[in-house]
Amino acid sequence: MTGKGGTGKTTVAAALALALAAEGRRILLVEVEGRQGIAQLFETDALPYVERKIAVSPGGGEVHALAIDPEQALLDYLDMFYKLGRAGRALKKLGAIDFATTIAPGLRDVLLTGKACEAVRRKDKAGWRTYDAVVMDAPPTGRITRFLNVNDEVAGLARIGPIYNQAQAVMRVMKSRETAVHLVTLLEEMPVQETVDGVAELRAAGLPVGGVVINMVRPVILDSEAVCAAANGQRTAVAKALSQAGLGGARRGGHAERLVDPLLAQAHEHAERVALERRERAELEELGLPTYELDLLGDGVDLGGLYRLAENLRKQGLGVA
Repeated sequence: MTGKGGTGKTTVAAALALALAAEGRRILLVEVEGRQGIAQLFETDALPYVERKIAVSPGGGEVHALAIDPEQALLDYLDMFYKLGRAGRALKKLGAIDFATTIAPGLRDVLLTGKACEAVRRKDKAGWRTYDAVVMDAPPTGRITRFLNVNDEVAGLARIGPIYNQAQAVMRVMKSRETAVHLVTLLEEMPVQETVDGVAELRAAGLPVGGVVINMVRPVILDSEAVCAAANGQRTAVAKALSQAGLGGARRGGHAERLVDPLLAQAHEHAERVALERRERAELEELGLPTYELDLLGDGVDLGGLYRLAENLRKQGLGVA
């Protein structure tokens, strides 16, 4: 799940995880940016570098969560492929691990995607996958393609050996039919444009694009025709209607009369917003992708609101296995 900052991608990722966990499924929700946004949404303690159950969905499914730490992921990598064990921990004490993950941002992305893909492929002793799905709260749209495609670049640099094999394995997951990159947007110019650009970049890189989630959708109260009717010589009629509603007399200078101009101004502002949202919707439709809509929660997103968003996604078909 990706999206421009401020569009609510973490919230939508969490809601998708809950939606997928319905009917007894086991889902892993992964955070890679170190912001602990998932813990805040689920009203739980900060996530450690271990997978932990954080929620149960209707039907008995479970959502587990993991905040991937690049330093710990590098230690896992060194132990897995080079059997360093204690030597790797000694490197951490010397600061070499922190140095490596800081000086090479591309290495961080390799480690983050590699850890997530390991969770995707992991199986139990009976041969069943540990998780039915893995949902990643990924970096913003502006850098999502490079983030997901970094292992392709690594594989091009390292032609043989464990690094090459690991990079190839990660890219097989990233570009498989089991993977989908969903994009979150608002019906505003900048988020929609970033979504359009992001889809083009993902497609050019051969990464699988899923759908577009239009978040924080506000209700349409008045259409443009109603606003025009009120504005074109009908001030008196509006004042009379206010008076009939018990908001003061319609005479010149009366309380209802004084309300007319502010109300008409708000109506124009609302109509302009509706017109903008229609234009942005039309631009998103041109992408040819499935779209899903989530209403704006006026009181903010608490745990109950998160479950409501999850149910909304399921009703629209996103999060249904």
